[in-house]
Amino acid sequence: MDITYRPRRLRRTSGLRSMVQEHNLNAADFIYPLFVHEGDQIEPISAMPGANRWSLDHLMGEVERAWQLGIRCVVLFPKVAESLKTEDAAECFNEKGLIPRAIRRLKKELPEMTVMTDVALDPYSCDGHDGIVNSEGVVLNDETIEYLCRQAVVQAQSGADLIGPSDMMDGRVGAIRESLDEEGYEHVGIISYTAKYSSAYYGPFREALDSAPREASIKPIPKDKSTYQMDPANAREAITEAQLDEQEGADILMVKPGLAYMDIIYRLRQESELPIAAYNVSGEYSMVKAAAHKGWIDERAVVLETLLSFRRAGADLILTYHACDAAEWLRQV
Repeated sequence: MDITYRPRRLRRTSGLRSMVQEHNLNAADFIYPLFVHEGDQIEPISAMPGANRWSLDHLMGEVERAWQLGIRCVVLFPKVAESLKTEDAAECFNEKGLIPRAIRRLKKELPEMTVMTDVALDPYSCDGHDGIVNSEGVVLNDETIEYLCRQAVVQAQSGADLIGPSDMMDGRVGAIRESLDEEGYEHVGIISYTAKYSSAYYGPFREALDSAPREASIKPIPKDKSTYQMDPANAREAITEAQLDEQEGADILMVKPGLAYMDIIYRLRQESELPIAAYNVSGEYSMVKAAAHKGWIDERAVVLETLLSFRRAGADLILTYHACDAAEWLRQV
């Protein structure tokens, strides 16, 4: 046949395929989310097979394992005792609270590991929202930001390397940047949840932390987070959010969820020179685990393909609960 160019020539052997491979995965691309709780037990999370809530005593063992696998960043999420949850979520800036203690211990025992934190009120709120809910059921923006700034400063004081505002309040990145700088933490970075969508993919995470909106008898509580998280129908809005976060001092921009929002990752990559992170969220993780358990898919192959697709879309970093498994599998390639 008279075929001028045959693309299959460069697919013929594994060596040739490796030579022309456009994107790859490395364990250092991963940020490993870890749930922490009080007590001395490791608690399996039923909605997230293979994921656990770690006590502080057991946390270091898992962080050490991640480090040995080549993972260089973990992000901590707290399961807060019900007795500590309040309408104003003031436990979020308690210097002796769970997350500050976890950060200090982690940085003492493995100072090389980069520690990212989550800045939002929902784990600490009896209302289950990322911001303060007033008596009319409105999530307050500016009042919430004051608490987020205090939370961020306490986390930085404890040794956090990256602050992750996930709340989606307007103007919070700039306010947090200013507060950190005023307190002498200009070296602490901000990885902003820039395009965080009001998604159905967060269910298992909210079970892990008991952080879903909840009804209250004394005031109306919004049943979802659509008044501050982004509408899944919108793409251009993500560019606006990215431009604002970049202007306000974000160091890294994040898209959450990742898998259903590859187009958003790609758009941000075209618009910004900042590093882009993708969050491979709990619902995405649990669907893979459930299908693999049924024998319907090859878990290893599907996970590595999914993570590579984030990189192809333009992500520099990937938050994923598959981090340790993927790092082990990459060593076997």
